Amino acid sequence: MEQISNFIDGEFVAPRSGRRLDNVEPATGAVYSTVPDSGDDDVAAAVEAAKRAFPGWSRTPVEERARLLLDVAARIEAATEELARAESVDTGKPIGLARAVDIPRAVSNFRFFATAPVHARSESHATDDRALNYTLRRPRGVAGLISPWNLPLYLLTWKIAPAIATGNTAVAKPSELTPMTALLLARIVREAGLPKGVLNIVHGRGAGAGSSLVRHPDVPTLSFTGGTVTGSAIATAAAPLFKKVALEMGGKNPNIVFADAPLDAAVATSLKAAFQNQGEICLSGSRLYVEAPIFDAFTARFVEGAKRLRLGDPLEPATEQGALISAAHRDKVVGYLDLARKDGGKIHCGGGPPAKPVSERCRGGFFVEPTVITGLPPGHRLNREEIFGPVVTLTPFATEDEVVGLANGTDYGLAASLWTGDLGRAHRMAERIASGIVWINCWMLRDLRTPFGGMKRSGVGREGGEEALRFFTEPKNVCIAYPHDSPGR
Repeated sequence: MEQISNFIDGEFVAPRSGRRLDNVEPATGAVYSTVPDSGDDDVAAAVEAAKRAFPGWSRTPVEERARLLLDVAARIEAATEELARAESVDTGKPIGLARAVDIPRAVSNFRFFATAPVHARSESHATDDRALNYTLRRPRGVAGLISPWNLPLYLLTWKIAPAIATGNTAVAKPSELTPMTALLLARIVREAGLPKGVLNIVHGRGAGAGSSLVRHPDVPTLSFTGGTVTGSAIATAAAPLFKKVALEMGGKNPNIVFADAPLDAAVATSLKAAFQNQGEICLSGSRLYVEAPIFDAFTARFVEGAKRLRLGDPLEPATEQGALISAAHRDKVVGYLDLARKDGGKIHCGGGPPAKPVSERCRGGFFVEPTVITGLPPGHRLNREEIFGPVVTLTPFATEDEVVGLANGTDYGLAASLWTGDLGRAHRMAERIASGIVWINCWMLRDLRTPFGGMKRSGVGREGGEEALRFFTEPKNVCIAYPHDSPGR
């Protein structure tokens, strides 16, 4: 059984306390490795290593930093099969999804941000004939990066790449539930020759290593992706220390289908939006609102599509639906399904764990069938709270005004999808829906140049593209007065 190590100052080291946590494979329910249960001492060592590395790394020419990060990207791409298998075992997601989406997006993160600072611009302002003002953007120091378990490599690299590309050093804490791809990434950056201390990875629980990283006085920048409750605690702890914080948190995202929508594409893509990665994506379209004239027809086709999704061993190439991350999370999702039944919701398919094991190997796994529910009122908990599982509710609507009220009727505002053939309606609705991103006639079509983040309880701050470069740097204004004897004075 592999014992995963922390990665501090370019070396793989055991937790100083000796404490370890079991790492469970969701598809089988069996322990297959152990992960450090790191604490204050481990985080302090990682931060100290990052502080030592910062002066040299921040002065490293941008082109040299880019060369190293492009090498890391190439090595991730070359290790796609190993990384995809590790991610599938760690998370329970289908290996085909990890191979086709998660690993390529990790490669794209490094490739995009490696060269982004080379093309960055700076503002300048001529103050009449008296002076020239210009803005310098400089790295802030040690960045604390906390990433979740659902997209472990994709979201970890989404933070690491812009942080170190802009000259910061980093201490990353991946989820203790999915440590394996972070371990492999540490091996890759060491092989690529990234200087010691530029990237440090400390494993452990949020209440231990995560809290220590948030509270550390020498970590001025924090980027967090995860649950809203944890994000609120981070904001509370960071505020008195005046840290710069970006929080990308939960979502309860509306997916709106008008009667004039391209129906085939709307059904097919809405199935992906609802059930990809077992619904364990903060951007999942888990609330479907369908215009009344096509509600019955859409629902019938959607339910049939959900029934055809192949639930199985995540390591089998044909599998489309894998296991949920843990027994506790499975039980939480099943609890919502029990509530739907109790309150009169109609379950068209799914409704809980499969009647028999998906395979002999996965007899003890944490599986829930794709579930489609109608008949719940708009204010019901299943229409307001993030379930983070393969559960979608369908509700009919009559007018634009009505569906805007339904779409905005949660505490979240991360993403929304809209399906229509009317361009004017598309623009009207996009402006009125309270979400950080609105997809029109598509879902999960991402461009790394655009800002990303949520509204309301879905988060604060923006990452992606130039926003990420701005987040990880500090602006400094320089004002140069012209000499008094300059021409024209």
